Amino acid sequence: MAYILCIETSTTNCSVALIKNGLVVASKEDYDTKYSHAERLHQFIDIVVNEAGIAFAELDAVSVSKGPGSYTGLRIGVSAAKGLCYGLNIPLISIDTLHSLAQQVKTKEGFVVPMIDARRMEVYSAIFSNDYEQLRSTEAEILTEASYETYLHKSNVYFIGNGVAKFEEINTHKNAVFISDKLPSAMQMANVSYTKFLENDFEDVSYFEPYYLKDFVTG
Repeated sequence: MAYILCIETSTTNCSVALIKNGLVVASKEDYDTKYSHAERLHQFIDIVVNEAGIAFAELDAVSVSKGPGSYTGLRIGVSAAKGLCYGLNIPLISIDTLHSLAQQVKTKEGFVVPMIDARRMEVYSAIFSNDYEQLRSTEAEILTEASYETYLHKSNVYFIGNGVAKFEEINTHKNAVFISDKLPSAMQMANVSYTKFLENDFEDVSYFEPYYLKDFVTG
């Protein structure tokens, strides 16, 4: 039996989930439009642990969304995760933010493009198959009308995340499916976190840093 605490703070969604053997048993998140992680993250952690009816000493690992995303949000989440790992002497697992965001799309065809808002017409994005195999590396990308043209000509492309609205304004391709009301969530970290735990795929708590992808951007 393995209890893993999952933390996601890469966007305005402050999200925490507790998983048991890969299944979510308790969760708490806030889709507020403002960053409230500093005030709410530790409160949410206490809530999910209490709801699950376990003690912190029973946690086997902490999993944290590593980015890309908000510099401040990622710092808060990673700092909290590392503090718990140090205090409880348990391993740290990191999860790619865009990979977990992509898993909110359930489809048997096409491609999935998770997008996290950066600045102006820029997004953090990657491309995945419908079974979440990464087809293109994570990039800080400036969107144009021609973005993803190759994939759109082949099949439906499902764009998801808070960066989607930017692309929807400039792209009208019939194969583009826009899902703009979703943010990364700790609940989608469950399967990958548990797999990494079983494989002992852990980070060095002392040296681990978030994946910022680019220089500091406030917000």
